[in-house]
Amino acid sequence: MTHTALSGASAVQAGGQKQSSARAVITALAMGGFAIGMTEFASMALLPGFASDLGVSEARAADAISAYALGVVVGAPLLAVAAAKMRKRLLLALLMVAFALFNLLSAIAPTFWTFTLSRFLSGLPHGAFFGVAALVAASVVPLNKRASAVARVFLGLTIATTVGVPSASWLSQFVGWRATFVLVAGLALATAAAVMLKAPRTPADPNAAPLKELGALKNRQVWLTLITGAIGFGGFFAVYTYIASTVESTLGLSDTEVALMLFIAGLGMTVFNLVMGALADRSLNVTAFTAFGGGAILLALFPLAVSYGLGTMGLVVFLMTMLGGVSTVMQTRLMNVAGEAQQLAASLHHAAFNVANALGPFLAARFIASGYDFPVAGYVGAGLSVAGFILFAITLWDARRSGIE
Repeated sequence: MTHTALSGASAVQAGGQKQSSARAVITALAMGGFAIGMTEFASMALLPGFASDLGVSEARAADAISAYALGVVVGAPLLAVAAAKMRKRLLLALLMVAFALFNLLSAIAPTFWTFTLSRFLSGLPHGAFFGVAALVAASVVPLNKRASAVARVFLGLTIATTVGVPSASWLSQFVGWRATFVLVAGLALATAAAVMLKAPRTPADPNAAPLKELGALKNRQVWLTLITGAIGFGGFFAVYTYIASTVESTLGLSDTEVALMLFIAGLGMTVFNLVMGALADRSLNVTAFTAFGGGAILLALFPLAVSYGLGTMGLVVFLMTMLGGVSTVMQTRLMNVAGEAQQLAASLHHAAFNVANALGPFLAARFIASGYDFPVAGYVGAGLSVAGFILFAITLWDARRSGIE
């Protein structure tokens, strides 16, 4: 074999090893996303169980779910800034160890107060993990593949909605609700080990500092991107939160149909997460407008679809999850505009999306409480998605006016 052929073979082998290494890193990070998604979404399915066991009403028990979301909002910026000088590989592993510990505390909590506190603590590593994981995933692939790399990390979160949540619900019926939090803790520890083995051994940035991370708070493009995601993605949660109520109350169907519809939503989130990530690699801005615009149209069709029955509702629910692809788009855009404050900006993204998780259902609930049926959430969601479309247009206008794009 000639020297040229040997060199070519070596290059192919090196390229294959690099691709394999990137895949292993992203798989390890997605495992953490699965653990986080399982504990976040399964808590809603487990609510009747822990409410009964801890001696509180289901309405009161929902405070524990809110406590987790509050933990995400608080922990994302604090941990991102405090750990600015830490190596990302070590930081990710420590975040997963902490996540495991706090979920174990949830599993053994003797009272509702201690359970709620443990859920708040469990939320603290959430945003920082996803933010740093997105940066690490983007660092192991070419620049034009960053969005799809981030999407594959988020794939763990979306798979959790289709596989993890039903599994947790099934497990709780035979072993009890506490078993889910033990399982999540085990997954988190496995993630920590995988990250230590597979993540790049990149040294900490010697120029990193908490004050530099805080510079993100003075960046108008960071704030505009965060606000766009918080409001625009709220449209998805406005409808997703009331899918079960729509199936049971409006259509008069059973838990079996509820489970089917939630599975369809989870499947759609998984598919469109990958599709939107691939499209964003080609044109991030067009993908964002497509997600907001297409999502708005489909959400507006939701009440009409429900009136035709479960089949049309399922089709619209599947397609409306294209709005979920906005998460990958906004995360990638934050990398583009955050400058030296990458870690804080990436982590704040998940705090913003937990705001969306609260905003959409809150606004829809105001209309439902006024006497409208549950499908009205579709109109509320469409309005929020249109607002996201407009806000993203304003964000791009501001970037061009400022000479950023």
